[in-house]
Amino acid sequence: MLLENRKTVNSEWYTTICLPEIFKGIRKNSLQRRIIRHHDNVSRHMSTETTRILEGQKIELTDHPPYSPDLAPNYFYLFPRVKNKLRGERFPCREEAAEALKMYCMF
Repeated sequence: MLLENRKTVNSEWYTTICLPEIFKGIRKNSLQRRIIRHHDNVSRHMSTETTRILEGQKIELTDHPPYSPDLAPNYFYLFPRVKNKLRGERFPCREEAAEALKMYCMF
């Protein structure tokens, strides 16, 4: 799920590349029928296409307040742990680094 160099994450990439990977991981690892996902208010998460796809997959979204800096726990919890796990590792290419990151960030 790597983004090509000098490309930006937009609604098209999010709905055609990212979300299918997320769905695959959720369906594989979840025995629950009800899936709830949290999105912030960035445009790719709020686009009509994203909403349509999530409704089609029967994914519920939780509400997100317009601005809340304390709702970014990845910066305070996940990323430091991943950094510590991967400290000292060297990867010959971006793909191997991304695979190592995925090991610690399963959807």
